[in-house]
Amino acid sequence: MEEKKLKLEDLLGETPATENKDQIEYVAIIGAGVMGQGIAQTIASSGLDVIIIEKDQKNLELAKEKIQNSMRYEIERWAMTESEMKSILSRIRWSLDLEEVAECDLIIEAIVENYQLKRILFKKLDEIANPETIFVSNTSTLSLTEIAEVTNRRDKIIGMHFLNPVPKVPLVELVKGMDTSDDTVLKSKKFARKIGKTAIEVYEYPGFVTTRAIVPLLNEAMHILLEGIASAKDIDIAMKLGYNFKMGPLELADSMGLDEVLTWMEQLWKKLGEPRYRPCPLLRKLVRERKLGKKSKEGFFKYDDDGNIIE
Repeated sequence: MEEKKLKLEDLLGETPATENKDQIEYVAIIGAGVMGQGIAQTIASSGLDVIIIEKDQKNLELAKEKIQNSMRYEIERWAMTESEMKSILSRIRWSLDLEEVAECDLIIEAIVENYQLKRILFKKLDEIANPETIFVSNTSTLSLTEIAEVTNRRDKIIGMHFLNPVPKVPLVELVKGMDTSDDTVLKSKKFARKIGKTAIEVYEYPGFVTTRAIVPLLNEAMHILLEGIASAKDIDIAMKLGYNFKMGPLELADSMGLDEVLTWMEQLWKKLGEPRYRPCPLLRKLVRERKLGKKSKEGFFKYDDDGNIIE
């Protein structure tokens, strides 16, 4: 009786033909703000190519300068080498043309937290991008399902809420909308691991975990300052020494951007109706005065060009 010869695939199993096709290798980021810059740096650091798309040339040039300054600061701290910085920057492209997303495997939206603007953007992207491309929103308070309604790929839309500063925070919240497929979730998890992030799955609900938990703390710290109970410096010292926080709540709010924090509070206050999310009047005052925190060099504290508090 002739003995059947074993083939390699009999031992290892068949390799899916779609494996390479499913790989995420080229990522687009829409929005060159603080979050967009951080996400781009993180992705490029992992060896993937990324393109940042912004609608305004001035904002694009400013973002280029900021991302380079951020990495140069890391070099000064011996946390990065010149060759690493050059390698990261070589993987980042910049553009004003939304049509560039056509060849991307994954698109991350990192624009302002505005429901209508996000829907308009997703509708445009849906017309341009490859049908298999996954759309990601970095929203922290808005409904992913409602944003996805304007597209023809609701199963390929997911939320990935990154935290600032993105290159240093090893966490991302993975938000599954009502129509998000299990395949999209799986691919997004693999992508998160690839860029060095631990992904936690959360239900689609205003604020998810991190924003909903941190906002009341920030708000209460602002009220303590408003009521004159302690200075901004002493409030932050109390939380850092008393509860082992790496950064006090007021400096944390400054680093997030006070306009962003105000938007989160207003969204949560509007959607949940709970007083703990009602923005402190002091926060509204600072935002009106365009004292937005580290990005404007003044908020609850004043900052130098490297983002360090000026005593």
